[in-house]
Amino acid sequence: MEKWNQTSNDFILLGLLPQNQTGLLLLLLIIFVFVLACLGNSGMTVLIFLDPRLHTPMYFLLNQLSLMDLMYISTTVPKMATNFLSGQNGISFLGCGVQMFFFVTLACSEGLLLVSMAYDRFVAICHPLHYPIHMSKSRCVKMIIGTWTLGSIHSLGYTIYTLHLPYCRSRAINHFFCEVPTMLPLVCMNTWVYEYTIFGSTIVFLLLPFLGITASYGRVLFAVFHMRSKDGRKKAFTTCSTHLTVVTFYYAPFVYTYLWPRSLCSPTEDKSLAVFYTILTPMLNPIIYSLRNKEVLGAMGILCGMFSPRKK
Repeated sequence: MEKWNQTSNDFILLGLLPQNQTGLLLLLLIIFVFVLACLGNSGMTVLIFLDPRLHTPMYFLLNQLSLMDLMYISTTVPKMATNFLSGQNGISFLGCGVQMFFFVTLACSEGLLLVSMAYDRFVAICHPLHYPIHMSKSRCVKMIIGTWTLGSIHSLGYTIYTLHLPYCRSRAINHFFCEVPTMLPLVCMNTWVYEYTIFGSTIVFLLLPFLGITASYGRVLFAVFHMRSKDGRKKAFTTCSTHLTVVTFYYAPFVYTYLWPRSLCSPTEDKSLAVFYTILTPMLNPIIYSLRNKEVLGAMGILCGMFSPRKK
């Protein structure tokens, strides 16, 4: 591990990839995934904005998910790629704080947003007659504002506290971005209180929402199997299975990383799991929601038809 320069407050990110040809090939793959994620999420956001038929609570929430994923992957990948290509692994103290703030904000906000999306589907399928009341546009806006507000406040507290910890052992973070658990081993004071705080907040923002979403979709699937309409049953089942796929792929690596004892985790495991929720999930979300959603596919077809050249 590299020595800490006493005259500098900057950190060093040891990175994800080896500095060789294999690392370069993996970086090109990650950049390709990054481009797909940016195109997919920005395209989904524009599509929902342009098509009036998608101006419903379900798609307003999906629009926010795409926006969060777009910001999410942009928080980590550009800096990682820049460091690898330049050979300079440093990140400024302020840059580390900014990266940490946005990462925690988006992680918490997306976790809460997925709860809102599960509630939306629960009401739509189990209580369709009450849907306009329980999921009005004003309530949808309040849910969205609430997710961003809670995520930002929670992140601000963690970021300020983490950056005020005394780092006297090293400034080398064995990760590809500034993530709280990987920075704690560098602190020269006992951090058990802070670690238990992280444990508690993970339960509140990740584990409990995940269990709640799972229970909600279990109730929804039970209702789906009792539907009389075959088409309605198929559509509802597709929607629920899509949401469950996204939820599991997002929550599972997070819960493992933040709840598993640090003594049993290795830096390699931390970085590998982080790839799932920082790089792969933002790419998969727009693909899963677009390819398995007839309304989105229909809107894409209409939009493509509007911009395609007409035959004379």
